[in-house]
Formats: sequence, C-alpha cells, structure tokens
Amino acid sequence: MDQGGPARGREWAGGSGRGRQVTSITTELARLSGPLAYLLVAALVFGETALFLGFVIPGETAAVLGGVLASRGRVSLPLLMLVVVLAAIVGPLVGYEIGRHLGGRLLARPRLRRVAGGVDRAQSVLHRRGAAAVFLGRFIAVLRAMMPAVAGTTRLPYRTFVLYNVLSAVLWGVGYCLLGYAAGSAYAAIERTVGT
Repeated sequence: MDQGGPARGREWAGGSGRGRQVTSITTELARLSGPLAYLLVAALVFGETALFLGFVIPGETAAVLGGVLASRGRVSLPLLMLVVVLAAIVGPLVGYEIGRHLGGRLLARPRLRRVAGGVDRAQSVLHRRGAAAVFLGRFIAVLRAMMPAVAGTTRLPYRTFVLYNVLSAVLWGVGYCLLGYAAGSAYAAIERTVGT
C-alpha cells in the first residue's frame, strides 16, 4: 500500500524545520569528545531551564548522548555525571531568578504561551503539588523547562526550591547519563556480536 509516495519518504527521512535542527545538534554532539563534549552537554542542560531552550532540544537528550559518549570512552562517566548534575542545578536557579524578577511579564510572552499550555500546566502543578512539583517537574520536559521561572514568579520560598531542585537534579542527571551509558554499551555489544 502506498504511504504517500517518494515525496513523503523524503520528508520523513529528512525531517523539516526544528526536527532537522535537533537531528543536526545531536549528530554533532555524538561526534565530540573531551572538554568540548562536556561544555556542549552542560550548555544544553543549563539552557533548557535557564533560557527555555528545552523547547528546541531537551536536556535529557544531551545527557543521554553524553552517556553514550562515555560508553565509547570519549568522556569520563563520573565527570560527565558531575557536569550534568551541576548544570541541572544551576540552570533552574537562573530560571528561578528570571521568573522572580520578570514575573508575569515573561510568562505572558506569546512565544511561551504557544508551548502547548506549558505555563498554565506548570502553574497548575505547582499550585496543586507545591514544592514537590519542582521535583516531579524535572522528569516532564515542558514542566522542566517552565517550572523554575514559574516557581520564581509565584515566589516559592528559595530554600525550598533549592532543596527540591538539587534532589531532582542529582537523580535526573545521574539517571540519564547512566541510561545513555547503558544504551551505548548495549549497542556496542550488539555490534560486536552481529557485526556492522
């Protein structure tokens, strides 16, 4: 059965717009090693929550790809986990301050409002769950990107925010790096067994 002909196949294979950009970023990240790899992974994890870049490329993608690089010996896994956890702590702290100082003006921006109700969803979860929303939001992409600014806007107590931010950053950062490491190791084992 025809699924749209050759044009559809080219569109699917090549992607379009933002999908192509994400593929390009992840492809380049997978080629890196050493300090540049750490820097790019940290920048993407940090930028996701401090600068709302999570709408372009989620931080977990960078952390997982970093784990794959570690499985290939291109970066150190313990150092990668430290870098990811620190970026995952500092990014939301900056996002919190941005929310605290810019408040509703920032969250009312049309560009942020277009993100599938992300602002409304983050505010709703924060009101229902309180500080636990900061912890839980770390594991849901749109909430992870929005929660720090929303927490700052609603004036969630800073110490409470920091506590839940640090706890979730450690679990999230270590978990996604290990997931990438395991995936990279499994792929290498399959490649050795089956061949290329």
